[in-house]
Amino acid sequence: MEELVRTNDPVLISFLESLLDEAGIKHFVADGNMSVLEGSLGMLPRRVLVDSDQMAMARRLIVDAGLENELRPENNASS
Repeated sequence: MEELVRTNDPVLISFLESLLDEAGIKHFVADGNMSVLEGSLGMLPRRVLVDSDQMAMARRLIVDAGLENELRPENNASS
């Protein structure tokens, strides 16, 4: 799995999960429990992870939703 988005915003996480679910893109929200433990300091953001084979589709979906500024930089493993 690859990191699609990293954020402290629970509303954004919920919206992204809804978008990905509706598109049939499997995903996982990492560090959700850790960010709850640390309180509201915002030191431990949650990460939305997507399977590598669905990453391009997920990125396109996020861009189409107008949230391209939330995307993590692309991994270019070919370099």
